This record gives sequence, C-alpha cells and structure tokens, in this order.
Amino acid sequence: MASTFFRSVRSLEADNSQRSYLGLALAALLLGAWMVWFFVARVSVYAVTNKAELEVDRAAHSVQSAVSGRVVATHLVLDREVKAGDVLVELDSGAQHFQLTEEKTQLAGASPQIHSREEEIASEEQALEQDQQSAKDALEEARAHYREAEAAAQFAQAESERLRKMYNAGVVAELDLNRSVADSQQRRAAADSLHYGVVRLEGEHLTRTNERKAHIEQLMSELNKLRSDQATAGVTIQRLEEEVDRRWIRAPVDGKLGEVAPLRIGMVVHEGEKLAAVVPAGKLRVVANFDPPAALGRIRPGQHARLRLEGFPWAQYGSVAATITNVASEIRDGSIRVELALDAHSDSRIPLQHGLPGSVEVEIETLSPANLVLRTAGSLLAGPNSNFADLSAGTQP
Repeated sequence: MASTFFRSVRSLEADNSQRSYLGLALAALLLGAWMVWFFVARVSVYAVTNKAELEVDRAAHSVQSAVSGRVVATHLVLDREVKAGDVLVELDSGAQHFQLTEEKTQLAGASPQIHSREEEIASEEQALEQDQQSAKDALEEARAHYREAEAAAQFAQAESERLRKMYNAGVVAELDLNRSVADSQQRRAAADSLHYGVVRLEGEHLTRTNERKAHIEQLMSELNKLRSDQATAGVTIQRLEEEVDRRWIRAPVDGKLGEVAPLRIGMVVHEGEKLAAVVPAGKLRVVANFDPPAALGRIRPGQHARLRLEGFPWAQYGSVAATITNVASEIRDGSIRVELALDAHSDSRIPLQHGLPGSVEVEIETLSPANLVLRTAGSLLAGPNSNFADLSAGTQP
C-alpha cells in the first residue's frame, strides 16, 4: 500500500515538472516571437488631418453686388446651370434709365444742330471769300479812277501855272487864266473825292470783313460747344449704360450655383455683398491642411492617401483612394496646404461633389515597433510641442 502511494506521488511530481518545462518553453517561444516582431516587424506611420474637403480644380467664383440697390428680380436657384453673362439678380435702375433717355435725346438733337452750324460756317466763309473778291475788284476800280483823276488834276494844275506865267507876261487874257484855274480846282476836287471814296471803300471792306469773321468765330464757338456737349453726352451715356449693367448682376463663368443668398423682391442689397457662388465644371480634387510638423519633409507628391468623408461612415461606405499631387512649401494660417488627386479607378458609392468635408490620412513612413516606442518616449520627454507628437497616434500595422 505504501509503495503504491509513493509511486503515485513520484508520477505526479514528474507530470508537474514536465508541464513546467513545457510552459517555460512556450513562454520563451512567445517572448522570442514578440522580440522578433518588436525589432523586425514594420508598422505604418500616418499623418492625419480633419481639415479636408473636396473642391473642383477650378476655383469657385464669388458673385457680389457691385452697387447697393433694391432687388427687382432674382434668378438664383441652388444647383442651377448657368452660362457666363447670364443675369442672376436685377437691381432697380429706373433713375439711371430715365437719365439715360434724357442724354440720348440730347445726343440725338445735337447732330442736326452741329450739321446746321457747319453748313452756316461754310456759307459764311464762302460769302467772306466772295465779298473779299468783290471788294478787291471795287477797290481796284476806284483806285484806277482816282489815279486817272489825279493825273488830270496834276495836268490841270500844271496848265494853270503855265497860263499864269503867260498872263504875267501879258500873253493871255485874264479870263483864260481864270478858266484854267477853275478847271484845275475842279479836277483837284474830283481827284480828292475819288481818293476819299477809295479810303471809304477800304474802311467799309475792312468793317464787313471783321464783322463776318466775328460771326464765323461765334458760329465756330457754338459749334465747338455743341461738339463738346455731344462728346459729354456720349461719355455720360456710356457711364449710365455701365451703371445700368452693374445693376444686372451676371454669372462670371459657366458652372453651377453652389451657393445662393435668400433674396426676395424688394430687398436691399449693399455694395460688396455676396449673393452667390458659381462652381465651374472641372475635376474634383482634395484640399487638406496639415500641421506643419506632420507635413514638412514627410508628405511628398506621389504618396498614397485615403479620404474619409463626413456624413458617410467609412465602415459602411468605405474610403476614397487619393494620391498627393502638390505640397505647399510655405506655412499659411498655421497649416500646410496639400492637394490630392482622386484615384480614377476608385469604386466609391459616395456621390462625390464640391464642398464635401472629410479627413485625410497619408502613410508617411514605416518603422519597427521598437523605433516607434523610442520615438513616442522621446516625444513624451520633449513635451507637447515635439515634432513627433502628432505622428505617434496615427500608426497602423
């Protein structure tokens, strides 16, 4: 009996020792495997941002009111297709239209007046030329008569002096002398009269010429004023037409209305107020903003990324594959802008459209778990401002 009990105890001790050896061997095997994984395995490190959205590769164009005014018509319908130049909103332009009509009426009446002044000036210039020619002929004739009378007067004067000498010598009678003196005086008076006539003609000609030139200058002044008024009216009409056109708020480009203001007839909009946004047709892209420590030197064109869109749970809809295309080299508003192109072969059930927000994760490197632990420890020791603080959380095996 004692021998049997002893053998049982020895058997139990052997079994326990065997189990202990097996447990130790298994633990050593697991520890070795873990050590191999810890130092040899590779895990991915991701840079993640929640500041991302879908955009078309052509920027959306804001539609703003160029002037303040009252809305008289609105054609703003969300998601409506528009063409460049289509009128989206009409503001009241009644005062400008009234003034425009006045200016056009004034401009229409200016042309006949200008034409009339031009014809009158041409007529006056022609009359002046004819008058000058007539006056020239009359003066030449008067001067010829004067020269003829002057010659006769001088001859009569000489004849009178000759007869006086002969009278003094007793050759001729006194009656002949007196007749010669009277004839000389008469001819002198006639010559003087013709001379005064020439002077009078010259004065009258000069007066008529000056009066006609003054009239022509007055007509020219009136013509210049009419032309100036015409030019001013033309500029005013152009300005008023631009004012009217500025009150017709148009689409700047082809596209869809991605954003519209709730306008109603009679509302007043102010200068610079945003009324709509036109999203032009184009390829969709992803624009993300990363923290500088996570992006600079780590995110590069060609890297693959995944986009998860808000409102579409990734467990149900999955994510959208994308590729880094551009990375900004300068910090703006505290972040780095990164542009991504959507994978053309990505089979997504999400209706992708401009403006959808989401998050982006980019695989920036692979590390062993040992290196990752050391990096995490270093980031904890370095404090919250370490360059590695935002990377350690974004890791996947």
